[in-house]
Amino acid sequence: MASLPMARRDVVALILAAACWGLGTVVSKAALGEVPPVTLLPMQLAASLVVLAMLLRRRGIPLAAEGASLIGRLGLLNPGLAYALGLIGLTSITASVSVLLWVTEPLVILVLAAWYLGERLSTAQAILSLIAVGGMVLVLDAPSIGPDGWLGVGLTLAGVVCCAAYTVIARRHIGAAPETGPIVIAQQAYALVLAIGLVALVGAAGGRVIPSAVTPMGLASAIVSGVLYYAAAYWFYLSALRRVPAPLAAMSFYLIPLVGVAGGAALLGERLGAGQLLGGAIVVVALLVAANVPARRTTEAIARAEP
Repeated sequence: MASLPMARRDVVALILAAACWGLGTVVSKAALGEVPPVTLLPMQLAASLVVLAMLLRRRGIPLAAEGASLIGRLGLLNPGLAYALGLIGLTSITASVSVLLWVTEPLVILVLAAWYLGERLSTAQAILSLIAVGGMVLVLDAPSIGPDGWLGVGLTLAGVVCCAAYTVIARRHIGAAPETGPIVIAQQAYALVLAIGLVALVGAAGGRVIPSAVTPMGLASAIVSGVLYYAAAYWFYLSALRRVPAPLAAMSFYLIPLVGVAGGAALLGERLGAGQLLGGAIVVVALLVAANVPARRTTEAIARAEP
């Protein structure tokens, strides 16, 4: 059994990534009040790429690096497809419910890591995962979701699966690239191409892609959410993922609903019912304990998973 403690810098990076994702969800929800979801995604990615390019140039890091192209294609999966699904889903559910759904991602990562990285779930992890599923039932069993909200729930969970697959695959291959910044740039460039293609498809099908009106606050929300959600969060997360096993890195996701629910209440006036709060607490506690239960790993699996 392998024990891989996290360095302080990795802990800080993962906490900052989770905070950026939680707050970014809330700001994205505000932007969706004015901008269609398929249009918001390329706006966010473009803002992120501009900030990332400026940061890399300031630090003297090349925008493209050897080994970044292959892993860069993962951007089609995440943030491309994953957050296209997530933003569309967010139009019919609250930001608070959205971040609570995203907290199931570590569970999916545990399952995928068992298959792809050779890590096997322990009996305790399996039991705790079932408890987490029960807590999620409480989160979803609420009148505030409504009939239209179930489509949003389904799309959000599909985005969760895409993100979990991204984390496991990225963990396997990220060691081939010497710098984190060019990887983030490459992934988001691929995601931007996909996002622009989605806008073209939706527009050709007669869907709404052009905002009727965008206020300065709406434009600022789109830009800020892009910088938080994509530039900052992915830089912090991938920097830590170089050295931290995927299931262990996923522990940081338990902070996302705390930031998201607090931000939704403070900025958007959202409120969760008592049952939803209880369900969310059950999910977070159960999955946090599950992540701290060591997974059984073979020597061959460790050699495959770690750079």
